[in-house]
Amino acid sequence: MKKRRQPVKKPLFIVLISIHGLVRGHDMELGRDADTGGQVKYVVELTRALGERPDVEKAILLTRRVVDEAISPDYAQVMEPLSDKASIVRIECGEEKYLRKELLWDSLDNFSDNVFTFLKSQERVPDLLHSHYADAGYVGARLSHQLGIPLVHTGHSLGRSKRLRLLASGISRGQIEDTYKMSRRIEAEETTLSAAERIITSTGQEIEEQYGLYDFYQPERMCVIPPGTDLDHFYPPRESEKESPIARELKRFLHRPTKPMVLALSRPDPKKNIVTLIDAYGESPQLQEAANLVVVAGNRDDIQDMDEGARGVLNDILLAIDRHDLYGKVAYPKHHRPEEVATLFRLATASRGVFVNPALTEPFGLTLLEAAACGLPIVATEDGGPIDIIRNCRNGHLVDPLDKEAMAETILRTLVDKKEWRSFAKNGLAGVRHHYSWQAHVEKYLDVVRPLVEKTAPLIRMAPIRRRSISRKQALFAELDLSLIGENYSLTALMQTLHAHRKTVLFGIVTGRRLDNALATLRKHKIPQPDVLISGQGTEIHYAPSLTQDTIWNRHINHLWNPRAVRETLREIPGLSLQPKQHQSAFKISYYIDTTVISGQQVRQLLQHNEQAVNVLVSFGQYLDVLPLRASKGLALRWCSEQLDFPLESTLVAGVTGADADMLRGNTLGTVVDNRHITELSELANIEGIHFSEASFAAGILDAMTHYGFPAQEEGAP
Repeated sequence: MKKRRQPVKKPLFIVLISIHGLVRGHDMELGRDADTGGQVKYVVELTRALGERPDVEKAILLTRRVVDEAISPDYAQVMEPLSDKASIVRIECGEEKYLRKELLWDSLDNFSDNVFTFLKSQERVPDLLHSHYADAGYVGARLSHQLGIPLVHTGHSLGRSKRLRLLASGISRGQIEDTYKMSRRIEAEETTLSAAERIITSTGQEIEEQYGLYDFYQPERMCVIPPGTDLDHFYPPRESEKESPIARELKRFLHRPTKPMVLALSRPDPKKNIVTLIDAYGESPQLQEAANLVVVAGNRDDIQDMDEGARGVLNDILLAIDRHDLYGKVAYPKHHRPEEVATLFRLATASRGVFVNPALTEPFGLTLLEAAACGLPIVATEDGGPIDIIRNCRNGHLVDPLDKEAMAETILRTLVDKKEWRSFAKNGLAGVRHHYSWQAHVEKYLDVVRPLVEKTAPLIRMAPIRRRSISRKQALFAELDLSLIGENYSLTALMQTLHAHRKTVLFGIVTGRRLDNALATLRKHKIPQPDVLISGQGTEIHYAPSLTQDTIWNRHINHLWNPRAVRETLREIPGLSLQPKQHQSAFKISYYIDTTVISGQQVRQLLQHNEQAVNVLVSFGQYLDVLPLRASKGLALRWCSEQLDFPLESTLVAGVTGADADMLRGNTLGTVVDNRHITELSELANIEGIHFSEASFAAGILDAMTHYGFPAQEEGAP
């Protein structure tokens, strides 16, 4: 009996749209400016990879034509072939000169009309449009409706998340609007989400934590396809690497440069958690004997000339190396060229070393894929993208980024178990090629988009009722210890309730713990990352989705702060003893207090008499924290209210200790969670409007939500 022949699939005509930046197929000027980066490389490589497929008839990348004496004439060419079936086509878009993307919004309708004319001149209408970023999404949505063909969209970055990062950097809402045209961008993203048949993301976290904040969030239309890795640039080691300039640079740091290499490579950002890795290495004599540590944290000339965040991280790195006396065992080069990243991975592989990513949060983890493509086993944070990468590639271990002892043990085991090392190296090479190469990316991509093209019925576009929530106007902030955590059943119920209202209620956590300790506690209790995390008794503020630190807040609270004078004043005061170093921070000096010997009020008066303008807090009856005068949980909460534009009158706040008092007072919906043995907030009982719950832990917060009718029903909701 003859087998039935499978029908031959019609080759697809795919049009990609990426408008801003300088787009060409050779010598890409990546990093020239904010608009010419990873997105440009991605769209060019995707177009080229599509053109290599036999089931693709033609792939065209549409971008903006630029005529400007200040840039290469390449960008004025109308047509640039990438291969026999793939090309870049440049379309007129308003003013000819090169403009940053924020200045293109008024020209997008012009660009859209010109693209429509171009597409109608083709032998046939495309099967699919794929837009990249909000500006192309706006154009793609218009053309999709005009031509009646499906639209696929990749956001690359999203306006709502960008706005939070900009606010954290100290830029006002007015400046953000003037410079970045953020309202137009977000509105274009909403329009695109309402029109697109599929949204392609790099990770599942991106779907939930970023797109989940949009009015037209439709997760059933979203799918994860990780970007491809450049296997022509990242590959296993060759002999030539050993004599490379970067190899010679590393050798000058190391007493025994032939030992295996533990490599860490990232920008100098506190979230990358490099100091914890150095501490893990420094506290493990066995790991120091087995391997050298190589820390590549960006490029620097003079640390003092760098921005505050990078300067702080690099100073902490140098102090940690000195604290553990790791000279001759750790290399920390000042400079490396972009093309030397692959060389570093190959040098580590040749040494039979390991790549470590200890980041507190890692949405994707491209460096992990690049390491794997060079045959280098990995040890990575158990947060976000690395989970998927190690599951797919089986080339390393996941670790808790805050558990130094476990991190050191895992790295050491990976180094000394030669059989496992070889298996990880082999699996990584195969896994990247199978799951994360451009060929694998395009295979998954076509599996997603072809069913959209082959529908025989007209496209049915959903028209969901839009609920306006461009900035969430209700918020819930809770103290972490004894308010949120303490009883699992009620905590689960509270998290489910907040998840159901995540588009209209902003969720914040406040705590006296340091950031790293708070994150470890969240992970232990399976509490999702909040929208806002206020830590260190109100001295630090971080915003989701990437734990972006509000550095302007730190500059704001630095006013009149003199920690050296505070320590000197309190050095030998009876009833006070300094807490261990891990509980101290730049803006928080923490003591144990014996309240039978001295009171918090007496400490405050003593500091004031010594001309120290500070805030003194006592919590849980035994901890005393001295903060800058402008810092507290309540002041940090009000700063966030101003920055993120949610009113205090619609903010439910739950606390349990004396340090929570100033965020419970005032116009907030204050709630004291009843945990019986806490009496520090009894003074609030006489203040009208503060709810004292009879329930404990998260159940007390749920009780308060019922008491206040929180969250209020959305306008227009049934």
